[in-house]
Parts: sequence; C-alpha cells; structure tokens
Amino acid sequence: MFFVSTCLLFDKNDKLLIYLRDDKPTISYPNHWDLFGGIIEDGETPEQALLREIKEEIGVDLHTYSKFKEYIGDNESKPNKKYVFYSRINYLPEELILNEGQRLTSIGLNDRSNYKFANILGRIIDDFANSEFVYSK
Repeated sequence: MFFVSTCLLFDKNDKLLIYLRDDKPTISYPNHWDLFGGIIEDGETPEQALLREIKEEIGVDLHTYSKFKEYIGDNESKPNKKYVFYSRINYLPEELILNEGQRLTSIGLNDRSNYKFANILGRIIDDFANSEFVYSK
C-alpha cells in the first residue's frame, strides 16, 4: 500500500481546480482529470506532502487547509490510502502555472459529472459536494 495526500482546491471564484493528467501509457489513469497532491514520501506527514505537492505542481504556498476524509483507493492493482484536504487559494486557473499534466481548469461542483476522474476521485468529489464542507455548488 502507498499513501497519497490530495486536495480539493478551490479558486478565488469558489470553483474546484482540477488538472488533466498526461496522456502517457506509462502512468496510471492517463488522460483523466485529477486533484492536486501526490505520494507521501518517507518521513513526511500527509500535511507536509500536501504543502510540497501544491508548491511543486502549481507554485503556490498553501497557508490554510482543513482535513476532509481518508479513503482507500485502488490504483489498478495497487491499493492506496488517500488523505483528502480542502482549501481555497486567491488565484484563477489562468493565473497559475501548471508544472505537471496537460492543462488545468476550474469547475463548479455541479459540473463534476462531465469529467472523467482518476481512481476514486469522482466519488471523493461527490462526497464533498454533498457534505457540510462544500464551498459552492
């Protein structure tokens, strides 16, 4: 099992920031939409991994965030535990530089069914959209 820290990251218009994974056959879930975050490295806490990954992927220092839930995912045949956080940043997609993946966008939570998400992310976003934590629909 490996461990992942991921974030439901909302832009300054309260839309969910997502990015399109690379279209490479060597990665899991190529050409699927994803949330920001990644694998927790040895010695890191989920929170440390979250801050590192957000900085690496879009160049933003995340100052405030909250924990949403934990999930067990299935990355094809390799299970993983996801620590899911949520936060808001004062940027729009066009103000950010994506350092990994094909492109980024932001969506209203009501539009989430129009996107093909990697792994169990669709379920995670659905759970968040139907929770008390939701920023906007």
